[in-house]
Amino acid sequence: MGRQHDGWKRLSGPASPSSGAVPFIHRLTASPAFRDLFREGMALVEEAAAYLDGPGRTESRLLPQTAALAYATESMRLTTRLMQVASWLLVQRAVNEGELTSNQALTGRHRVKLSRQDLACATEIFEQLPPTLRALSLRSLRVQERIIHLDQSLVSARAPELFPRGSVVAQQVERLRAAFSN
Repeated sequence: MGRQHDGWKRLSGPASPSSGAVPFIHRLTASPAFRDLFREGMALVEEAAAYLDGPGRTESRLLPQTAALAYATESMRLTTRLMQVASWLLVQRAVNEGELTSNQALTGRHRVKLSRQDLACATEIFEQLPPTLRALSLRSLRVQERIIHLDQSLVSARAPELFPRGSVVAQQVERLRAAFSN
């Protein structure tokens, strides 16, 4: 795939470099903090896969029926959550490396739809699950929240480019921008 340098670094509209205002979020996704988040997220994916394919299988067989069902549900939700996280991280890395434009990452087939998830079961049943699964689930929820926050910030920062000038959403964004710039 050819390199397309639109990325988060080059902006247009009111927050363009020529106006002096560069939204912090565009720099964050190309920063060492993002690289750390990328490594953390991908390591969590690998750790969860190794656990679920190894010790987790053994541990799940030892659980009572209700907890075993909760284990199956939570492990599926964990896997789904981490696949969304990994997909989002890989798309952002592709933008940072110039393989995708920021608009491609936020629209169309490259857009990763993140869905906020909670734990699959009640607290008392969750406590019956193996400690490793509980820890992986809780860590994945924290990473997911950070990524959802970043994603929402990226969409908000790019809103004028995503919506035509005449759209109601673009008008609202412009009103907010005007209200907070005074």
